[in-house]
Formats: sequence, structure tokens, C-alpha cells
Amino acid sequence: MLCFAGEERTRENVVGTTDTQSSCGATGAELGSNRQRLHCCIRVTTVQVQKALWGIAMVMCVCSSWAGSTQLAKLTFKQFDAPFTLTWFATTWNCLFFPVYYIGHLCKSPERQTPRQRFRECCRFFGDEGLTPKVFFIKVAPFGLLWILTNYLYLQALRKINTTDASVLFCCNKAFVFLLSWIVLRDRFMGVRIVAAILAIAGIVMMTYADGFHSHSVIGITLVVASASMSALYKVLFKMVLGSAKFGEAALFLSIVGSANFVFLSFVPVILYFTHVEYIDSLEDIPWAYFCGVAGLLFAFNILVNFGIAITYPKLISLGIVLSVPVNAMVDLYTCEIHFNTVRLIAVFIICLGFLMLLLPEDWDQCIIQLSTKLRKRDEPAEVSGEAGTATGLNWRGKARPSMSSFPR
Repeated sequence: MLCFAGEERTRENVVGTTDTQSSCGATGAELGSNRQRLHCCIRVTTVQVQKALWGIAMVMCVCSSWAGSTQLAKLTFKQFDAPFTLTWFATTWNCLFFPVYYIGHLCKSPERQTPRQRFRECCRFFGDEGLTPKVFFIKVAPFGLLWILTNYLYLQALRKINTTDASVLFCCNKAFVFLLSWIVLRDRFMGVRIVAAILAIAGIVMMTYADGFHSHSVIGITLVVASASMSALYKVLFKMVLGSAKFGEAALFLSIVGSANFVFLSFVPVILYFTHVEYIDSLEDIPWAYFCGVAGLLFAFNILVNFGIAITYPKLISLGIVLSVPVNAMVDLYTCEIHFNTVRLIAVFIICLGFLMLLLPEDWDQCIIQLSTKLRKRDEPAEVSGEAGTATGLNWRGKARPSMSSFPR
């Protein structure tokens, strides 16, 4: 309606053919285009602000779920020392990924499909033949084993060391992903990421030195580093073998991993129970609240990490992992389970610094150069206009400045 009104006013005003009227019409057109650009800029800025606000919420949720699952797992082992049983129980919850995704599909997608249709469409991710037994054992089973090893080694490490050391050492998986991607996938070489990887390795050594190289802490640190390595290997091999997956394909893949874990590995907790490796007097003594809490928080963490990029920036999601380190440190300090000496503080700092350096984009140096160039260009027009005004003798209104002789003495 505003556009039509503007056109009508222009037609009414164009009665004569003077230069002044034509210039006014041009000015009106320019103002209209400037308004349109301004509205477009405001709209883009609003979208970015909303995305950033969602990102802050996602950071808090990722941090809370990861730190909460770590702390609950530590409490669980005080009542039932069963890291593999907890790993198996938490991985089984992955079966819920595809149902949760399908509920979101029904709420968001304009073209609603039946569960079978959606399942078949997502199965195209594995190839033209879909999910066959051969594809399962070649492309799914190895990743299921890496998933189990990553979680099991991390939970085993929690039995040896405190949650702060475990969470900060697991942040090294970002450096391992870069190194493996550089070697295996031939990704672009970046000096800043090499420095970050060196910082991560130095932090591991310093973390080991902080406890005086005791066998108990060395084993725990080795287990966390092995868990981070398995996580990095999982990510790099997934990208090399399967490529990038859409939301439905990722949800289906994780549900298949959880189902395979339940079908093929359910006998392992039974064997560990009867061999008294992970034994408890009665099933009633199992801390089901802690078990479900750990599994639920890990499930929420994986949902946020895998599907959070739909509403915010991936870099913000990664920040939630490193922010779990100070949260775990505060809890450990409150429960007196950690002693922060100088070496440990330096190790935590340089590992977190290396993690943040790995979040820098590939063209971060060019972005800094472009930003500095824009800032310089923004300052130049004011200086040039001031010099021009001095040279031509014009004041700020565009009129000639009076000379000193024109003033009365």
C-alpha cells in the first residue's frame, strides 16, 4: 500500500517539466531504494541476532548436558562400578533419535511422509541398495564399535581421575580431528591449527606432570586421550566413508547404532555380571535414577551437537564443550576432589586455548585484513572531506568562507 501511495504522489507532482521537479523525482526514487535497503539490512540483522541468541541458549544447554552427564557418571560409579554396562545402557537410548526426528518432521515439513517412506528415503544415504547386511557390517558396525570405545574409555577414565581433568583432556579430540584430517583427508594446512595441536599435546604432558606421574593418574589420562582419539577417528572416517549427512540421515544412522548395540552387545553386561567384573548384589540396588540421568543427558547432548546447527552457528555449539571445563572445576573444587596447583592451571589454560584456536575459520587471517581495511576506509572520507573543505575555502554549508579582510576591524 505504501508503494502505490508513493507512485500516486509522484504522478500528481509531475505537472511541469522543470529540472527541479525531475531532480525531486530522482531524489524520491533514491530515498525509496535506500529505505528498501535499510529494511533489508534490518531484517538480516534481526535474523543474525535471533541466531546468536539461540546460540547462547545452545551453549548453555550443551555445557549443562555434558558437564551433568560427567558428574552423574562419577556419582554412579560410587554405587555401581560398571562402566561398560552404563555405556551399553546409554548407547541403547540412541534408538530414539529417528523417532524424535520424525516427530520434528511431522511438525515442520509441509510434505508429511509415513515412517516407512521417510525411512526408505533416509536409507539412500547408504547407497542405491539401501541398508543391506553387507552395508551394515562395512559402513555401520565399525562406527558402532568406535562409538562404544569412545564412551567406554571416557567412563573408565572417570574411575581414575577427576571430572575436570577428564573433560579438559577430552577437548583434545578437536586437535586430533585436525591432524587426522590433514593426514588422511588432505585438508588445508593451517599454521594456527598446528600451534593449537602442539598446545594440546603440551597440555596433556603438563596434566600428567601435575600429579607427579603417579600410575593411577597416568592410566586415567591415557584412557581419556584414547577416548578423544577414538572420537576423532570416528569423525574423520565418517566424513571419508559416508560423507556429510542430512538431519534425517544422521538420525537414522544413530538409531541403527543404538539398535545394533542392543541386539549384538546385550550379552556382554550379562557376562560381566556373572564373572563378577561388574557385579551388584541385586538388581534393586542398581541406581536406575543415575543410569537414566546419564543416558538422558548424553542423549540430549548428542541431539544438541548433531541437530543444533539447524538454528545456530556450529562454532557456538563447540563452545559449550569447552565451557563445561570450568563448570566441572567448580563442582570438583566444592567437593574437594581436586587440587589446583600452578601446573594444572597452566595445562587447563593451554588446552582450552588450543581448542578455541581450532574454532577459527580457515580464512581468519583474510577476515582480519578485510576488517582492518574497512576500518581504515571508514576513517579516510572524514579526513579527505576536511582537507577538501580547507582547500576550496567552503564552510560546512557549502558556501564560500569570508576572508579576514571582509570582517570589520
